[in-house]
Amino acid sequence: MNHGESPRNEPPGHGEENESLSHICKPTNNMSARAFLEVELRLNAELDQLGFGPPVRYVYRPLQYAWELHQAFVQRFCRGGQSVLFLGMNPGPFGMAQTGVPFGEVNVVRDWFGITGEVGRPAEEHPKRLVTGLASTKSEVSGARFWGLFRQLCGEPERFFRHCFVHNLCPLMFMAESGKNLTPPELAAEERNALLALCDAALCQAVRALGVTMVIGVGRVAERRARKALAAAGMGDVRVEGIMHPSPRNPRANKGWAEVAMVTLEELGVLSLLRNE
Repeated sequence: MNHGESPRNEPPGHGEENESLSHICKPTNNMSARAFLEVELRLNAELDQLGFGPPVRYVYRPLQYAWELHQAFVQRFCRGGQSVLFLGMNPGPFGMAQTGVPFGEVNVVRDWFGITGEVGRPAEEHPKRLVTGLASTKSEVSGARFWGLFRQLCGEPERFFRHCFVHNLCPLMFMAESGKNLTPPELAAEERNALLALCDAALCQAVRALGVTMVIGVGRVAERRARKALAAAGMGDVRVEGIMHPSPRNPRANKGWAEVAMVTLEELGVLSLLRNE
């Protein structure tokens, strides 16, 4: 744990490695969702054993304090027969860190997905990056762009999730003393390698649980990690591709991310699965 961090608002039974993880999840007949959630819970427990030093000062764990919303998202939208997995890298401060949903811009999660629930708080918060859950008034640009495109294409979330699902490689958000968001590649080498080894293994387990045939990395880093992890696991039959990241830190994305992403999705044969025609 990081700088005196202690577990708070975590899933019941979290960290009890000798017991089945299935009792933590709400009952569901959705076996794909159940298997996927158990992969995430095992990763949660493994990541709890890691420590992080400078430049990391704060570690947010939304799959603990925002588990209620995350579980609702997975149980509603993760289903058998999905063939495409969009893969982000890790949570942003105004998206998944608030809602527990990948690229989870608050308005999208609440108004388009129709997900409600309580969100707890990280063990230690930066005063400029407070977690207020669905009450947050700040919008995550990446999430608004990402889901905004699919809302435009699909109309209803059920059409997107008929064929696709969304996941982050790493469920932790890291911040420096200043509150600056840190991505996993910015961590100290030894800590980064330990983190990504666990996340890579969990990704392979998640892909097997979902049965997807294509992983689309959102941004080059996620694409490279997916390609490396799946190849090392002997899962070369899963196709790995990539689309541009919608981050406002990406100058090209600021000039029209949706248009660029649609061209890529057309080339990958995914766009026809999503259009609401």
